[in-house]
Amino acid sequence: MKAEKKIFIAFLLNLLFSVAEFIGGILTGSIAILSDSVHDLGDATGIGTSYLFEKKSKKAPDGVYTYGYGRFSVLGGVLTTLLLLIGSGIVIYGAVCRFFNPVPVNYDGMLILASAGLVVNALAAYFTHGGRSVNQRAVNLHMLEDVLGWAIVWVGAWIMRFTDFYWIDSVLSLAVAFFILFNAFKNLKEGLDIFLMKKPNHIDLKSLRESVLEIDGVMGVHHIHLWTMDGESVYATLHIVCAQYDPSLQAAVQEKLQALGVSHITLQTETAENRCLEEECRVGEERKSSACSHHHAHCRHQ
Repeated sequence: MKAEKKIFIAFLLNLLFSVAEFIGGILTGSIAILSDSVHDLGDATGIGTSYLFEKKSKKAPDGVYTYGYGRFSVLGGVLTTLLLLIGSGIVIYGAVCRFFNPVPVNYDGMLILASAGLVVNALAAYFTHGGRSVNQRAVNLHMLEDVLGWAIVWVGAWIMRFTDFYWIDSVLSLAVAFFILFNAFKNLKEGLDIFLMKKPNHIDLKSLRESVLEIDGVMGVHHIHLWTMDGESVYATLHIVCAQYDPSLQAAVQEKLQALGVSHITLQTETAENRCLEEECRVGEERKSSACSHHHAHCRHQ
């Protein structure tokens, strides 16, 4: 099943459950249930936004977005993660306030609502589990937060049913909130790293350089740049220096880079006599038109 369809299913489940909560809150006259329905409606809105971004990210490159729309998925993940951070902050504030001012609760209502919430959100978490993109992981983390939240409500309701430990709900809520915060910050960092064009963590620049220099005929390599558009596809640009122009060297370099996980390669070859003006070929620097021979290759990593 495609990623956007999985996110859409999670969106529908959350939307339907929030509507059911709202109706249940009106029928029972419970302000707590009504408040939670508003929270879940906000969750559904965030997931719906992620779905739109994920769908947009599948569009092919065009004259406007020449690299494609892959980063729309990353943007959706960043926005969803920010919502998680805000939501966790609200939970922490409410839990601290409730810890110092515990109040009796309706155990039966909590158990019924928690059971329904566990089933619905567990299904949503199942459909979004295993996603590779930042956006999919953010949505899954959102679902995990809801599953753990309802699990705490369920466990807490049983504990409070037989004891006077009304503070247990606050303690468990704080534990989940900090767990979600930790993972949300990790996901946010990954998304921002992609936007800032940080080198993918799974590729070692030193090893890549040494691998290229091992090729017979390659005298030097510089101006190496690595980045990813969406956290999955890796792009690379680099210059190699050889004794004389040899197309077979380009194929050998491409094969080395593909083996390291690079899927899109832009390669420029230079000879010992005709090299770029600067050793590191600074971006934006004017070059002599006869200095270098250019070759551009787009390869798909197998």
